[in-house]
Amino acid sequence: MKSFSLSVALLAALTLAALAWAKPKEKEPAGKFVDSGSFGVFMGGHRVGTETFTISQDQNGSVIHSEFKTEGSAEHAAQSSDLLLTSNGEIRRYDWKELSPGKAQSVVLPNEEFLNERWSAGPQEKEAEQPFLLPPSTNILDDYFFVHREVLVWKFFATACKQEKGQLQCPLRQHTQMGTLNPHQRSSAPVSMEFLGREKISIHGSEQDLLKLGMKFESGDWQLWVDDTNQFKLQRISIPGDNTEVVRD
Repeated sequence: MKSFSLSVALLAALTLAALAWAKPKEKEPAGKFVDSGSFGVFMGGHRVGTETFTISQDQNGSVIHSEFKTEGSAEHAAQSSDLLLTSNGEIRRYDWKELSPGKAQSVVLPNEEFLNERWSAGPQEKEAEQPFLLPPSTNILDDYFFVHREVLVWKFFATACKQEKGQLQCPLRQHTQMGTLNPHQRSSAPVSMEFLGREKISIHGSEQDLLKLGMKFESGDWQLWVDDTNQFKLQRISIPGDNTEVVRD
């Protein structure tokens, strides 16, 4: 695999940490952007949604912000999420808000050694609550937010691969299991990831030589492609069972 500097590796795979949670009226510290952009979501070749995201970092940690909007339908749905992680990649806080057509919202917080989720149909509605016997190191993989899969890929590289003479070495087709929580579905499940080597694919009419990974869920298999020449940024996701593709714009 192509060489990369230690600083880039740490930036892209090991430095997922959360910004300290600011009070509502306090200004958040300015952070350095690790990644930003948008993913187009396509079903059967037709664009059905767009996710716009940023991942920023400062001396205190990182925050992953995302907004998802549907396209091509009469009723436009929109929602946002903010994922904050500690310096060792553990969940500090996760917020989800429905922007339209409703105003539902939920939050996931660590409760001592485990996680707790609260949600409601709107800001003025009664909250429900559910504890999860999951450690804060669990990975958030919420519906519609594909940038969470990029974060999971970075964690996979950090835990399953190693550096040798300035190169990232990943064992081929060796499964690594990672725990996940889907707040939308209020369910947890293990995810198995594996490195599948390099592959040349066409994205927006341009051939790219990318790293390929497999992600196995209970509900089916995903394939992901990452650019190791550009801080291991996620470029494409294929979900064959749903006839769905996600492509970086």
